[in-house]
Amino acid sequence: MSPRNPTTDAADAPPSQAQAALRFGWWGLLLFATAGLGLEALHGFKVAGYLDVGQETRRLMWTLAHAHGTLLSLIHIAWGASLAVLGRGDVRRRRWIGRLLRIATVLLPGGFALGGVWVHGGDPGIAAALLVPPGALTLLVALGLAAREMSAAEETD
Repeated sequence: MSPRNPTTDAADAPPSQAQAALRFGWWGLLLFATAGLGLEALHGFKVAGYLDVGQETRRLMWTLAHAHGTLLSLIHIAWGASLAVLGRGDVRRRRWIGRLLRIATVLLPGGFALGGVWVHGGDPGIAAALLVPPGALTLLVALGLAAREMSAAEETD
């Protein structure tokens, strides 16, 4: 029996960037769709801490967390599908795009969700102010790099 070679054994090979993006996107979609179902349950069961007049900020923050998380999960799926058809290219840039998208997927919905947990008067909690702007900037950088990568791949065809 020969020793296993991690460079040739498919079972030991790390997942491709496309597979990783697709996996992250689909799991994120499950997570954020489940959160949306939870929000619907809070509404359906008329939970006062969610529906009372003074809870508009909480409702808005949690709705934004659900919506942004769902959209970002779909962006991961689109990026994974794009990688699957792009072919050769700048592996480092593509790896950075994936990392930045994952960071944005944590910061944006996380900031909105935590901002809705600790509401002060009509203002969201400090987490929204600390996490959402860097998350939005990270997303824009990732989208810009992805657009550049798609354009570069188009020019080489």
